[in-house]
Amino acid sequence: MEHKGKTALVTGAGQGIGRATAERLARAGANVYVQDIDAEALDETVSRLAGFDVGVVASVGDLRESALPEKMIQESVDAFGGLDIVVNNAGYIWNGAMHNHSEAQWQAMLEIHATVPFRVLQAFAGWMRPTVKQEMLDSGVGVSRRVVNISSVSGTQGSATQVAYSAGKAAVIGLTKTLAKEWGRYNCNVNAVAFGHIETRLTQSYEDDVPEIEVGGRSFRVGLSSRQRAGISSSVPLGRPGTVEEAAGAIYLLTLPEAGYITGEVITCSGGI
Repeated sequence: MEHKGKTALVTGAGQGIGRATAERLARAGANVYVQDIDAEALDETVSRLAGFDVGVVASVGDLRESALPEKMIQESVDAFGGLDIVVNNAGYIWNGAMHNHSEAQWQAMLEIHATVPFRVLQAFAGWMRPTVKQEMLDSGVGVSRRVVNISSVSGTQGSATQVAYSAGKAAVIGLTKTLAKEWGRYNCNVNAVAFGHIETRLTQSYEDDVPEIEVGGRSFRVGLSSRQRAGISSSVPLGRPGTVEEAAGAIYLLTLPEAGYITGEVITCSGGI
C-alpha cells in the first residue's frame, strides 16, 4: 500500500487510461478524486472503485470551463486534507490533414491538451506553494508530491493528420520540463508519459462505419481501420497495442517512492516504437 493516506486527482477518469490509473492508485491505498465530462462513464468508474478501501470523490464537468480546475483542487483538499498526486489525463482527438485543419480544430486541441493542464497545475500551485512553505516551517521539509502529465508519441515524433493534437501534446512536454525546474524547491516531481498505441475508445477497431464519440455536444470521428491497426502493430517491436492497465502502470511508476529523483522526464510507453 505505497500510497496509503495519500490523495490523487485524475482527470478524464471516466474510462480508458484515466479509469485504469484511478484503479491502480486506489489499489495502492490512495484516496482518489476522479473527474470526467461524461457522468455515466464516471459513475461506472466510481462503482469499480467501491471495491477498494479508499475515499472517492467524483466531479462531472467540462475542464474547458476556466473555474473548474480551482474547484477540483479545493474539493480534493476539503475532502481528504491534502493533495499528493495530480494526473493530467483528460483529452480527445480531432484529426485532419493540415490542409483540412480549421482554426477551431487547432484551438480545440491546444485548449484541452495544453491549456487545461496549465490551468489545473496553476490551481494546484495556488494551494501547494503556501502549504509547502508551512510544512517547511513545521518540519524543515515539504511533503513529496508528484505530477504526471500525459503526452503522446505524436507530440515527441509528430503524426500525419494530427498537427493540432501533436502540437498540444508537444506543449505538454514543455510545461512538464519547465515546472520540474520551478517546483523542485517544493519537493514536487513533474514528469510526463508519452503513449503510443494504447487500446482505448480513441483507437478502437472498425471495418466500415467510422465510430464517433461526443465531447461537449459535438461528435468526433475516432478509431482505426483494421488495415491501419495492422500497420501500426507491425511497427511496434512488441507486436501489439498496449492495454490501459499497462498505460496506468507507466503513470504509476512515476508516483512511487523509488522515482523520487526522477523529474522533468518524458517516459515513452509505446511498445518500443
